[in-house]
Amino acid sequence: MNDFEKTKNSYCLMYDAMLNKDSKLLAEILCDNFVLVHMTGMNQSKKEFISSVLNGTLNYFSAKHQNIEVNIHNSTAELTGQSIVNAAVFGGGRHTWKLQLDLDLIKKDGEWLIYRAKASVY
Repeated sequence: MNDFEKTKNSYCLMYDAMLNKDSKLLAEILCDNFVLVHMTGMNQSKKEFISSVLNGTLNYFSAKHQNIEVNIHNSTAELTGQSIVNAAVFGGGRHTWKLQLDLDLIKKDGEWLIYRAKASVY
């Protein structure tokens, strides 16, 4: 895989891990200093985010990727992914959103790790 494909793969793996509540995979693809910025502006650390996925605070049921754009700058990259996501979050009911994640990634030892994700709708 080239760097473009690897960054796109990181986005898809993040969703796979959220859908399957796979803490090991999330731990592997997220940097230790990872931060998720929710639509509300709330920030979650890597540990808080993984915990929320595992304990059902963030429940993801499906994700259909619509568009993924990547800009690579040497060992950093910015990715904008747009997906149709079915989820129930923070005690709310199950809904489908057009969810956009803007990711910042860094290349470490040949792998692209996510260090920031900002959620919005499109």
